[in-house]
Parts: sequence; C-alpha cells; structure tokens
Amino acid sequence: MIKILFVCLGNICRSPMAEYIFKDMVKKRNLENKFYIVSRATSYEESGSDMHYGAKDKLDEMGIPYTKHKATRIKKEDYEKYDYIIGMEESNIRNILRIVGSDNQNKIYRLLDFSKNPRDIADPWYTGNFTVTYNDIVEGCNGFMDYLEQKNQI
Repeated sequence: MIKILFVCLGNICRSPMAEYIFKDMVKKRNLENKFYIVSRATSYEESGSDMHYGAKDKLDEMGIPYTKHKATRIKKEDYEKYDYIIGMEESNIRNILRIVGSDNQNKIYRLLDFSKNPRDIADPWYTGNFTVTYNDIVEGCNGFMDYLEQKNQI
C-alpha cells in the first residue's frame, strides 16, 4: 500500500483538496486498495477546523466527493509512516523539514514538481481563487499518478 500525505499551511484548502482529488482519481482507476491518502498542516492555526467553504464549493462544482474534515498538523513520526509527503509550495517543504528533521529517505516533494511546469500552488485563502488552485492541484495529481506508473508502483 502506498501511503501519501498531502501538506499545506493550514490543512483547510490546498492539502484537503489534493487529498480528495487524488482519492477520486484513485477510485476512478479502481486502485483504492493500493493507497492510503490523508492531509495535514504545517501550522496549528486551523487545527480542528473543517475544510474551507471555498474548497468545498469547488469540489462540489467539479463532482469530487469529500467527507467531514478536521485540520491536523503533521508530526515528526509521520515521516516514517508515509511513503510520500507532498507539500503545495516551497514554504511548506521548509516547514515540513523543520518538523520531521531531514529527508534522508527522499519522501518529501512539492506537488507541482511532478508536472511539466514545476511551481508553487498559490494559497486560495489569500488569493480567493479556488479555480486556479483546483486546476494546479489536478495538474500535480495527474503528474504524480504518471510518476507512480513510471516507477511501476501501481
């Protein structure tokens, strides 16, 4: 089983969107038994909060199912638990490394580094543009799925 942890600053917008988008992709490929997928934050700011209404609205618009969400923060021990820890932007990667220590097993990635156009995914909490964020996450998740296929992991 491939264990994936998506991470952003507060775990209310980008990382839960990535979690549910990737879960939907996995389900549509009948690969649910091959994956364990969750999301976390690098901060405690939104701990316990549900997903942002803008993220929910965008997932609803795109027909992506989701469940009740509760924001939680990444822990040092998560490094050993997950095969892939995927941040949404460079600052997430720096904060993940501060929390887990080091990446001696090369598990930490930025989501859009799996795309043909590597870049950060803007935080819609600040931009207000959940459509751009959604499209970037889909692009990254598609690239990540391609990566896993190329590595013969699925």
